[in-house]
Parts: sequence; structure tokens; C-alpha cells
Amino acid sequence: RKLVQDYGREPTSEEIASHMEIPFEKVRSIIKVAQEPISLDKPVGDDEDTVFGDFIEDASAKSPARNANFLMLRDQIEKVLSTLSKREESIVRLRFGLNDGCPRTLEEVGAIFNVTRERVRQIEVKALRKLRHPSRSKRLEGFSDIL
Repeated sequence: RKLVQDYGREPTSEEIASHMEIPFEKVRSIIKVAQEPISLDKPVGDDEDTVFGDFIEDASAKSPARNANFLMLRDQIEKVLSTLSKREESIVRLRFGLNDGCPRTLEEVGAIFNVTRERVRQIEVKALRKLRHPSRSKRLEGFSDIL
């Protein structure tokens, strides 16, 4: 404020650095951090029907094509899993967390089915062998780019 009063205008970064006896680069970095934020709703252009936020890409958003492919993959996985016995399907779903995103250990799955973890492992191995068979795995071939 003092420099604005002294100079009658906004001081340059060099003038601020000289007055405060700090390096010019430090002043620039402070000014850069302290800049006013721009509202994403601020109109851009003459017609004012476009806002600044329209030009900001949402990096976390999935593309519609990728989302559609993911839904098709999920549908194919459901169809492939339905070819297993109910017990095999349930064990694979639990072990890989296909229902809730939380993979379970052999011991946890064993407790659910009231069998040993070794028996769960055997059932899982048998189910995965079935899933690797070309008649089933062929349905998932086109989705390797999603995974």
C-alpha cells in the first residue's frame, strides 16, 4: 500500500523486491500464489453464454466411449461368470471383490461357506481353469485395452 501511495500506481515486481530487500524471484512467486481466483462461472466472450468453466477439462471424467466399453465388459463378465456353478461364481466374486470392490482372503471366504481355506483354493482354481477355456475367455478378448 505504501508503494502505491508513493508511486501513485501499482509498483512493479522489481520495485517491491528492492523496497523489501528480497530477491525478485521470491516476489514473483508470492504474487503468483496471491493472485485472485477466477470464477468458473465468469462469462467469456461477447455473447456471455459461454463461461470459463466450459474450457476446463475434467480429467477425472471418463469418456462416454470408455464408459460404454466398461459397461459392455461388465455385462460380458456377468455372462461368463453365470456359466460357473453358483458356488464357484460366488467364490470368484468374493475372492476378486467383484461385488463390492473388496477382495476377500481364502480364510474369509472359507468362513462364509463353512469350508477350509484349502477347499476354497481348490474351488477357485477349478473355476479359473473353466474361465480360461476358450469357449468362455473368447467373450472377453476385445476388452484388453480397458483392463
